[in-house]
Amino acid sequence: MEKFYRLGAIFIASIVMAIAFNMFLLPHEILSGGVTGVAMIFGLMTPVNSGIWLILLNLPILIVGWMKLGKTFIANSIFSVAVTSIAMLYIPIVQVTEDALLSSVFGGVISGAAVGIIIRFYGSTGGFDVIGLLLTMKRDIPLGFMVFTLNSGVVFISGFIFNWELAMYTMASIYITGIVVDRIHTRHIKLSLMVVTAKGDEVKKKLLSNLYRGITVTDGEGAYTGAKVKVLHSVITRYELAFVRPLIREIDPNAFVSITETMEVVGNFRRDENYKKNPM
Repeated sequence: MEKFYRLGAIFIASIVMAIAFNMFLLPHEILSGGVTGVAMIFGLMTPVNSGIWLILLNLPILIVGWMKLGKTFIANSIFSVAVTSIAMLYIPIVQVTEDALLSSVFGGVISGAAVGIIIRFYGSTGGFDVIGLLLTMKRDIPLGFMVFTLNSGVVFISGFIFNWELAMYTMASIYITGIVVDRIHTRHIKLSLMVVTAKGDEVKKKLLSNLYRGITVTDGEGAYTGAKVKVLHSVITRYELAFVRPLIREIDPNAFVSITETMEVVGNFRRDENYKKNPM
């Protein structure tokens, strides 16, 4: 059931992204960044067609992604790219507004929301999304900022070849897209979880049996009641919060739970997407 829900979300988000391209960005000939932009540049500088370059450049990225991020991620990414490509064939290219800047802003917001949802459901739009995810696995850097940085170099180079005005509109769109992606893709945000409960052993076992996270347990005492309690401390990502809350509530609905944002985590912290021990 979860698989169909994930594919459904990726399907809808991919169509929304196609709408952003055909109704906001393409009518104003706003350039593409990322691997597509690199392929366009190589296509102009060499006799090889840009479409061939696009395949050649994406192939090693997808192979590395398959090895590091898993076949499910790559399969979802291919599905997303296929849906977006087909949708762009059937969605008419319509100029919603004559203002190129307004189109850049709204195109960036819509495409950013679509990309964020696709990545949140363990997929990508290919190209620099995969590279960005691989880099964020090593460092806790916001994905949107990482992709914006990678794209900026391509857009800067394209400004010399195409048109500086279009390149600046593209930069604005990519920047807004990166901001929106970071509002949706929050895996880089770490949370400190503290649970004060009279059922410490049960809560600890429940969390350890369902989550790939370490837990530190200390003895505590209620200052007012004098009751003996256990204090459990762990660090999770914002993604995991929605998964952890019901686990704690199931064992002890009266547990005191404190959640604070953590600036930095140093040490052994699992950074991949597989945080569930028993995925549905």
